[in-house]
Amino acid sequence: MTEAEGDRPVLARPRVSFGPSRTAEENARADASLVRSGGSGGCVTSLSDRSVSVGVGVRGAPPYLRRARRLGLAVVRRTSGGTAVVHGPGDLAWSLVVPRRDPRAGPDFVRAYGRLGAGVVRFLARRGIVASWQPSPGLSAEYCLLGSRGYALAVGDRILGGAAQHATATSLLHHGIVPLEVDRPLIARLFGWDSPGPADRLTGLRELGIADPIETLGRDLAAALDVELAPPGPSAG
Repeated sequence: MTEAEGDRPVLARPRVSFGPSRTAEENARADASLVRSGGSGGCVTSLSDRSVSVGVGVRGAPPYLRRARRLGLAVVRRTSGGTAVVHGPGDLAWSLVVPRRDPRAGPDFVRAYGRLGAGVVRFLARRGIVASWQPSPGLSAEYCLLGSRGYALAVGDRILGGAAQHATATSLLHHGIVPLEVDRPLIARLFGWDSPGPADRLTGLRELGIADPIETLGRDLAAALDVELAPPGPSAG
């Protein structure tokens, strides 16, 4: 249908792209740029380094950040909320941005993890993994995926991933992480946990039996998330 036929502009469909691997710091800068764009869009990338990222509510240098620096891990400050997440090479970082007025954000965006993260669930379902966004398990005040606020991506009784948000007057950034592998000894050391302990509730894609190359996983996750950015409107008859 042309603009004249429909008497309204024909909207180009936003896309979620899969881009080259980058460090967690580079990814944080890209997300900040994405939310400043004011439009709709998204990206998926694989992380290339080992790091700890923290949300805007984490002030100063808690003990786990001092331990991370002593171990040579990069420390990255996110513009979104939440507490700490340990990242490793191959982890999939994904981001979606929509205007605040967009119905896909909605007035309930702070609780809309299931809606905004539906593409991640779809991506896993295509590989036979049943996942859902559930209230965070409340096992740690410092580790975001095991915290007591927001929602986490659960597979059975394990936590696979998480997401956080950054809302401006005009845009909503909803971004998250799907770990490739989980270094439980490192996480337990950073946060002073016993073993067995909270780290045993975490899991990664490889542990779930997903053996695809990272590039294949990234492209497929981007395609699954792309559905969330299709222009809203009536379904085709």
